[in-house]
Amino acid sequence: MAKVDIFSGFLGAGKTTLIKKLIEEAYEGEQIVLIENEFGEIGIDGGFLKDSGVQINEMNSGCICCSLVGDFGKALEQVITEFSPDRILIEPSGVGKLSDVILAVERLHNDQIQLNGFTTVVDAKKAKMYMKNFGEFFNNQIEHASSIILSHTQGLSQEKLEACVALMRDHNKDASIVTTPWDEITGKQILETMEKKNTLAAELKHLEEEAHEHDEHCGCDHDHHDHDHHHHNHDEECDCGHGHDHHHHDHDEECGCGHDHHHHDHDHHHHADEVFTSFGAETTHKFSEEQIRGALGALSNFAEYGQVLRAKGIVEGTDGQWIHFDYVPGEPDVRRGSAAVTGMLCVIGADIDEDRIRELFGL
Repeated sequence: MAKVDIFSGFLGAGKTTLIKKLIEEAYEGEQIVLIENEFGEIGIDGGFLKDSGVQINEMNSGCICCSLVGDFGKALEQVITEFSPDRILIEPSGVGKLSDVILAVERLHNDQIQLNGFTTVVDAKKAKMYMKNFGEFFNNQIEHASSIILSHTQGLSQEKLEACVALMRDHNKDASIVTTPWDEITGKQILETMEKKNTLAAELKHLEEEAHEHDEHCGCDHDHHDHDHHHHNHDEECDCGHGHDHHHHDHDEECGCGHDHHHHDHDHHHHADEVFTSFGAETTHKFSEEQIRGALGALSNFAEYGQVLRAKGIVEGTDGQWIHFDYVPGEPDVRRGSAAVTGMLCVIGADIDEDRIRELFGL
């Protein structure tokens, strides 16, 4: 029986960092499989995590919700047969809805896996802004978490930390919340909090009630009943942000896969790929650290480049050393790291000007 941990969190919250900490400090001796579904074209985190000896199965094409019923189900079975993992970590895209992923795993009815915890990582400094601007996606991740782990709480004033916890509690009364900076606690402590079964049971019950109350299902080929134009968390978009052509739907509403099927008057609900755009580029260009820092600094000018929510990349430096960078609004992280097979970068945001951004990086 493999335990399944789902790690949700908005772009740049620190899901990968948390997973790395847990692998190093809490999951020792366990056979782990990590399944990622990145929003965007280039899975840059893959190289970063391979160092931990984890088998990576990157799901960069297809959305986790739809593929969980088909391809993803097969991928899970293959993973179970091939690796007999003790634990499967699912890291859906940062702009995904946690409820979609939970329900999709539930509906596999695979008796070799057991849902173990739904963890949402929240950047304490940006929670208020993301809630205001992208509440439809951000709040869903909070509402369906069995545990919420705040990141970037180091140096945050008591007042701001309390305000952030209050925002979380507005949307989720039951989840356990971790507020201590990660370097002050062990991965084992975090895992103990993640595995508190009472909060998990409460969340599963909540999702089941939602499904029964609205008498509808997420899987692409199920019948849908009378919708009243108020769609529910589990009945919306997947987290892939990719366009898929679906031709086998004869109903006029949203299936759980969240792709566009003749919607009427649902302008208050959006698909990830209607709100967020991403592009990935390969480049052999050599950059100085100053150039990268300058480009990332420029991205904070939303008026010029659009609302860039995340940029990350691995590029060759002019001095022969490779530069790894990771950007969330106002916080560029530039460091030296190992070489990649070719330079690559990925930018994700809302209303972004791809041409201007390509120009900025000399692509």
